[in-house]
Amino acid sequence: MTIHEYNATVDQHADNLYRFFVKNIGDRDTARDLVQESFAKMWIKVRDVEYDKAKNYLFTVGYRTMIDHIRSKKRRDDYLSKQEPDPYEDRDYDLKGALEYGLNKLPESQKTVILLRDYEGYSYEEIEQITGMSASQVKVYLFRARKAMKEILLKNKSLFPI
Repeated sequence: MTIHEYNATVDQHADNLYRFFVKNIGDRDTARDLVQESFAKMWIKVRDVEYDKAKNYLFTVGYRTMIDHIRSKKRRDDYLSKQEPDPYEDRDYDLKGALEYGLNKLPESQKTVILLRDYEGYSYEEIEQITGMSASQVKVYLFRARKAMKEILLKNKSLFPI
């Protein structure tokens, strides 16, 4: 099959293949993906497929692609159904709010150090250069900030249900 014939096949049969997938699967987005995948598989074999047999080849490849998708989805769904539920999944956490609350209670120097180290991931040397503190000051402020955050969050845990 030539490239021109392949493009003609796409124009002639893409809608029919799409409707075939939608009727079988019921999901339009997945049907679009399967159409793309089917045409991609056909493109790989474009030199081996005869133009007059392109529709049969395309629907055969499409059907097999759809069956593969259904099987993999079933395996994935079976696997997920056997997983233990996450013990934290059902709880309503406001972790971001709790952390912001704790950070706002810290002195500015401790807040700066903890933000640079724990949130932004800077090294001690980089924090030293940014803040103008010595390395030992950075470590001390970071230790005190973490300890203060822990105390603040434990003291006010009723504000943030866990």
